[in-house]
Amino acid sequence: MKFEIALSKVLDHEGGFVDDTRDPGGMTCLGVTRSVWQEWVGHPVTEREMRALTPDKVAPLYKRKYWDKVKADQLPDGLDYSVFDFAVNSGVGRAIKLLQSCVDVKVDGDIGPVTIAAVNAANPRKLVFLYNDARLAFLKSLPHWDVYKNGWSKRVASVTQDAIAVA
Repeated sequence: MKFEIALSKVLDHEGGFVDDTRDPGGMTCLGVTRSVWQEWVGHPVTEREMRALTPDKVAPLYKRKYWDKVKADQLPDGLDYSVFDFAVNSGVGRAIKLLQSCVDVKVDGDIGPVTIAAVNAANPRKLVFLYNDARLAFLKSLPHWDVYKNGWSKRVASVTQDAIAVA
């Protein structure tokens, strides 16, 4: 899947501006937390600035900090989107480690040639299902599961469906 298509799908799931006090990420717009945006731009940002984020403004951040970090361009279609979406939702390291555990390689959080070879040797459709099932199991283990279970379940189901369609 191309980055632009995957990003569009991620942004659909992330929605617009949110400042939910129950969310450990805090103030968020288009899935970008205030702390991540402040790090990206190199200065403190106001709520007004957060509300003003657009897909075009956040696309370079998503490309460099998530898509490129999980080496999505080297992953099979469908799996690239699954890993990218989980990286956005739960962190790059966690997304990579989950992928490594699904293909039975050393779980070190670094996608290198061994991980890529194991991924490429796997059945892509089966790996998409395995990965997203493991993702859902992780989400169910979180203390905020009861608060966000409906949205998280729908998101994982949608990601799985979209990923399988292109795998």
